[in-house]
Amino acid sequence: MSDSGTPDDRPEPGDDEAALLRFLAQFGIEPGPDGRLEIEQLMGRMQGMMSAFTSQMASFGKSDAESGMNWGFTKDVVRRITAAAGPDPAATPADLARIRDAVGLADLWLDEEISFPRLPSTATAWSRSEWIDNTYPTWQQLVRPVVTSLSAALRGLMDGPGEMRAAEPMLRMALAGMFAAQVGQSLGSLAGSVVSAGDIGLPLTEHPRVALLPTNIDAFAEGLAADPSDVLLFLAVREAARQRLFGAVGWLGPQLLALVEHYARDITIDPEALEQAIESQLNSAMTAGELEDAGNALAGSLFAPQRTDEQHEVLARLENLLALVEGWVDEVVAQVAGRRMPAAAGLTETLRRRRATGGPAESALKSLVGLELRPRRTRDAANLWAATRSARGAEARDATWAHPDLLPAAADLADPLGFAAEGHRPAGPDELDVELARLLDEEGSSGA
Repeated sequence: MSDSGTPDDRPEPGDDEAALLRFLAQFGIEPGPDGRLEIEQLMGRMQGMMSAFTSQMASFGKSDAESGMNWGFTKDVVRRITAAAGPDPAATPADLARIRDAVGLADLWLDEEISFPRLPSTATAWSRSEWIDNTYPTWQQLVRPVVTSLSAALRGLMDGPGEMRAAEPMLRMALAGMFAAQVGQSLGSLAGSVVSAGDIGLPLTEHPRVALLPTNIDAFAEGLAADPSDVLLFLAVREAARQRLFGAVGWLGPQLLALVEHYARDITIDPEALEQAIESQLNSAMTAGELEDAGNALAGSLFAPQRTDEQHEVLARLENLLALVEGWVDEVVAQVAGRRMPAAAGLTETLRRRRATGGPAESALKSLVGLELRPRRTRDAANLWAATRSARGAEARDATWAHPDLLPAAADLADPLGFAAEGHRPAGPDELDVELARLLDEEGSSGA
């Protein structure tokens, strides 16, 4: 039998502690003969590494004090992913003139069909980089609840001996850097495919505005039978209609974002994925480039697959509301462009196929907030809005947006003629309605 205090008598570390010890060993921090870490040595090395890492991240701007998230680093990743996807020229005067002409004609047509007025802002053309700059604050708002969940999960993982807790600040900063890289990669991919400010159905700008991306529109039009000028006009009609809806219906945009935030706030972090990140992905990942690689490896594995009952309910409401928005846009565009543009029907089907396959928009939401979102009932919603217009007129169709209680529920989509004849008979508010109202009040108070 070995004498007391010899290496043979070292206590066996638990799984969490073993993962931490393997991580620290990458930096030359090893336990002593008694199997324990020297806390002074640990703190000294940690302070040195944190100082070096903080200096690297400082070049991207100040990190968030609570979570360690460096939004400047995230934005730098987005820009580099976007640049790697191909040329991203600024819109030329000719591009801007084409887009404003198309939106001007779209507004003339929409004036005859919908009750919602034109936006006060002028239509504009964006590069991919400008899409990033103009939508980035909203993405920050949607992602923050996930950052909070990451920090809480890490605290749970570090709930052990003092030396484990001593490592938490550095691990928190490194993990935030990895997630920042994951966010940047997702948004960079999305920037390469969106054709307009509201293309994914969410209100991503501070105020409703019509903005189209000519470079991405040209790519979208490649291989289509329609003339590129018809593609631009068709997309201009859709975006103008969608943004006029967001502009006139003040509760709609905030409620869509509140639903996404509510879902993200209840996200569960997979502890095994988090532990694996600490053990194998971080290793020496303490430079910006290595964090970006680690974030790419982490993508898709961070969120636990289980959803809570409340998340299921939030997801159902969000999918229904997005289907109603996109279905209303489909119905309006069919009325406006269907009789004026022979290519409209084919382009509508192209967009429906694009929507059905998900693509970068679905991938981005899944990797950013764990949200697998695909509004499957957009066609049903378009039929319901068309039936309502036929039964009671376009004004009654648009007046349905006056209050969320007037909107069709998921069950109404299965009976469009019944809704068209009688409208929706709302029940009283449930617990989720109360919680959403609280979130919207908090957003209003913080923005005051």
